[in-house]
Amino acid sequence: MVALRLTRQGSKDRPYYKIVAVDSRKRRDGRYIEQLGTYNPMAEGENYTLDLEKADKWLGVGAKPSGTVASIIKKVRKAS
Repeated sequence: MVALRLTRQGSKDRPYYKIVAVDSRKRRDGRYIEQLGTYNPMAEGENYTLDLEKADKWLGVGAKPSGTVASIIKKVRKAS
């Protein structure tokens, strides 16, 4: 099954995440299928980017988003 979730980047105490489509059996920071956007919790204001078309494509074929990714998708839909 495909999952939409975050993969951690950045250094110690400075996290930065990529929003990716990944096989749910893979490790958190393992190889992913496609990058959909980014999330930077250290930034103020709008701290995320997301390609909504790619996310909708993956959701359409049955991908399950994590809780954080689902809230980011919700925010992007509300903004547009």
